[in-house]
Amino acid sequence: MKMSKHMYSTVNLSDRELKEQGNRLYNLRKYDDAINLYSKAIIKNPDVAHYFTNRALCYLKLLKWENACTDCRRALDMDPNLVKGHFFLGQALFEVGSLDESIKHLQRALDLAKEQKLNFGDDIAAQLRAARKKRFSIQEEKRICQEIELQAYLNRLINEDKERQINSLKNEAVDSDSKTGKVLEIEEQCDSYVTELNSLFQKVDERRRKREVPDYLCGKISFEILQEPVITPSGITYDKKDLEEHLQRVGHFDPVTRVKLTTDQLIPNFSMKEVVDAFLTENEWALDY
Repeated sequence: MKMSKHMYSTVNLSDRELKEQGNRLYNLRKYDDAINLYSKAIIKNPDVAHYFTNRALCYLKLLKWENACTDCRRALDMDPNLVKGHFFLGQALFEVGSLDESIKHLQRALDLAKEQKLNFGDDIAAQLRAARKKRFSIQEEKRICQEIELQAYLNRLINEDKERQINSLKNEAVDSDSKTGKVLEIEEQCDSYVTELNSLFQKVDERRRKREVPDYLCGKISFEILQEPVITPSGITYDKKDLEEHLQRVGHFDPVTRVKLTTDQLIPNFSMKEVVDAFLTENEWALDY
């Protein structure tokens, strides 16, 4: 039986050599070929978690979300603290719409990256923000539908009550003029209820349309709502946790002005903290934003 040139070139390679060749093909964006080599590495040594995450990354590039999920789960079975396993799994779950589980794995990836001092830039945090915002958007859409249904239901109840009261007048022994007056009174009262009800829902809808967190309440590194705002000598406010991480990982300078900066120069911004707290008190939905 004749073997192809490619089979001859890989048949005697070790699993590590197969993985390295797979990496080279990945860098050339030859994802299907890279998957083939990672698969061969896995066959030779199925106990290396990174082989599965490497293959999972190729599946992500090819938009094969379920395959990526399967490989990531196998990798995490071997190493529950594998950052890439949680990160790639979080991405794949995001794409298939499993947002709660996606957020769980992305948050775990972010925490592990910090614990292990691994630098993923803003990649994990950005994906986590995207997942949270998508979940919030879906929940918001569901709330809107529920409010519309409730509004229609209450309007229907008011109209049914109006019809019931008017029909009951037919059995009353009163003259027609009195009946007409009472009908008008019932109609006016019910119309007033409908007007008030719809006005109330309109105000709710207006508040909902304004559901955006102002940029000045968000950190300039993570772009999330400020938890512990601090101000630098340059006059710029950051979230303390984000800035300390920047100083430790990237360098001792202000991220915006690039002026030299150390942690002992940070001053708590109590005024901004009060503004943030006041906003959250009036906008509890922002806690899930």
